[in-house]
Amino acid sequence: MAKRQLNRRQNWRIEKIQGERAARAAKRESSAVEALEGGDLGPEQTGLVIAHFGVQVEVEAQEGELAGQVFRCHLRANLPALVTGDQVVWRAGNQGIGVIVAQLPRHTELCRPDSRGQLKPVAANVDMIVIVFAPLPEPHANLIDRYLVAAEHAGIRPLLLLNKFDLIDEHNAPALNALLSVYRDLGYPVLEVSAHHGNGMEQLQRQLDGRISVFVGQSGVGKSSLVNSLLPEVETRVGPLSELSGQGTHTTTTARLFHFPGGGELIDSPGIREFGLGHVSRADVEAGFIEFNELIGTCRFRDCKHDREPGCALLKALEEGRVHQQRMNSYRSIIASLPESTY
Repeated sequence: MAKRQLNRRQNWRIEKIQGERAARAAKRESSAVEALEGGDLGPEQTGLVIAHFGVQVEVEAQEGELAGQVFRCHLRANLPALVTGDQVVWRAGNQGIGVIVAQLPRHTELCRPDSRGQLKPVAANVDMIVIVFAPLPEPHANLIDRYLVAAEHAGIRPLLLLNKFDLIDEHNAPALNALLSVYRDLGYPVLEVSAHHGNGMEQLQRQLDGRISVFVGQSGVGKSSLVNSLLPEVETRVGPLSELSGQGTHTTTTARLFHFPGGGELIDSPGIREFGLGHVSRADVEAGFIEFNELIGTCRFRDCKHDREPGCALLKALEEGRVHQQRMNSYRSIIASLPESTY
């Protein structure tokens, strides 16, 4: 059944109700913080946000007698939005409850616009973004390329991870091999693993050790299965593919951070089917297509749109096979989706 489209007034009404609910929740949270701060709170100490639940977060203590313990914390009203991976200053209260009093500076952040176009951080202080895809649901180069642009924009190292490679057969092998060969030719690291059978998981673990990594990708590509294989004691919930759409069903509802015994952390993020780039400029998108680096700025016209203009360096490279048609299609799709103000 086709999804019913809402008109402008219905959308306004929904946003109004959501706004009122958020305001009431914030008021209750403010009262809870005041109640805690009116009682006995411990000294200020550093902590790590390991999960986010609406107006509360889970913080892992990082120093003193409480180190390693997890506390559900309220946020002071003047704090910015926190995400998994944030380093914070907090104070412990009674019964495993605390108050976050400050956010420490981030060295990286992965962001994307929400459904209303507002920029929303996804994870903070990440060293590597692991772009997970699988034979089913069918992988889309455009989504992979959007993540690569976001990684380049944020200064985060990407890793392309094909999970469920045991599902490769004579029907999907040609398309998958063609897809992967494009990224291998560009120098991107690519791994093929099977969380179900364990193939390639040791090699993946070596890539993750000592780094703070985030798993991203469509629902149904097996991110939770990968977490369960890497960290068997975690036992995250795994969902099946929808029989009607072949798309994944959401099982991870909030980004959560896990520790590896040998060092390093992993953030498992909720699956998404689209990744907007409304927060980046045309120049940022072009920088995210690394094969364009030596070509941008060499076109005949300075304001070249790389469409049909004579003397376009990108079109010449495309004709000569130095730029792949798949990547050019992604580039044009992403540019077409940007707000005009980002041009």
